[in-house]
Amino acid sequence: MDLNSVDPANYEIQLSEKLSKIKVQFNPFYQRDFEVYKSEPLHYRMRAEFRVWHEGEDLYCYIFDKHQNKKIRTDQFAPASQLINKMMLVLFNFLQSNQILRHKLFQVDFLSTKSGEILVTLIYHRQLNDEWIKEAHQLKEKLSLDFKVNLIGRAKKQMIEIDQGFVIEELVVDQKKLYYKQIENSFTQPNAGVATSMLAWAKDVTKNSTGDLLELYCGNGNFSIALASNFRKVLATELAKPSVEAAQYNIKANDVNNLQIIRMSAEDFSDAMKGVREFNRLKGIDLSSYECNTILVDPPRAGLDSNTLDLVKKYDRILYISCNPNTLSDNLKTLIQTHQLKRFAVFDQFPYTDHIECGVWLEKNSHP
Repeated sequence: MDLNSVDPANYEIQLSEKLSKIKVQFNPFYQRDFEVYKSEPLHYRMRAEFRVWHEGEDLYCYIFDKHQNKKIRTDQFAPASQLINKMMLVLFNFLQSNQILRHKLFQVDFLSTKSGEILVTLIYHRQLNDEWIKEAHQLKEKLSLDFKVNLIGRAKKQMIEIDQGFVIEELVVDQKKLYYKQIENSFTQPNAGVATSMLAWAKDVTKNSTGDLLELYCGNGNFSIALASNFRKVLATELAKPSVEAAQYNIKANDVNNLQIIRMSAEDFSDAMKGVREFNRLKGIDLSSYECNTILVDPPRAGLDSNTLDLVKKYDRILYISCNPNTLSDNLKTLIQTHQLKRFAVFDQFPYTDHIECGVWLEKNSHP
């Protein structure tokens, strides 16, 4: 990111430029106005990662600016949440004078929440010993005077949690507070404000649904939990074990009793639905008890593979959340052969960059 571009005065201009590109790209599929969800122009990122530079007795964060081709000292970072910025100042004040905690420290990661919790990960080019653990506990005690904070230390093949390695986020969607366990070093939506808008939009487009919902790539249950009340039952898949464990925690925390998580990839689930082969992870789950006529997909940047795309086409209604307009466009070339594109939303998850996220709602054609 070019820090010079992070200027609230330019926010509307940069968003307008992105929307113009998206309108041209998707004009073959959708000619109506997009539903646009803006970001806060500053302090919108709930997580941030910084390299650490040692210069004599000085110690500070920096980012590498590709446009200027140089390291930029970063004592404060305008895109990051106010909580991260406050923590940066206090944390480095303590690290500056602590030879044990600063020795061979090369990166610091922050994961903050709207609920006021923050997780700090200190990453080293050395192994961490008992002396480091003692100092880290003392650091947490000092930081806890002003923050609801947890610490993690990382080194090669080593990870030490000072209490716990997660935070609990609270998001208000449709006047209901939702709780999400977010694990360090696992995927979370970086822009909590826009993420809340995404959940609210998804809940709105599915509000009159009947039957059940199938979600592929469910992560920590982010969408499934928010949408569960719109459906009789929800079946969701996710491959990453930490995400599945977080999803199970979130199901209980939100008192959701109609959501089942299966740990398997979308590709394997597609094979299971086609009867290509049997999977042990599906034993004890009666797939025939589900009447899934709506499917939700939030795939990685590569989009949907051909097998999953064939599976998705069979559903009456498709909710597709995309982090890559290019692969979304490619997938839509197939999906509009059987479905009509009814709603199209644009979410400015990453202001001042070229990235944009989209949400589309498709319904199966009524004619053969």
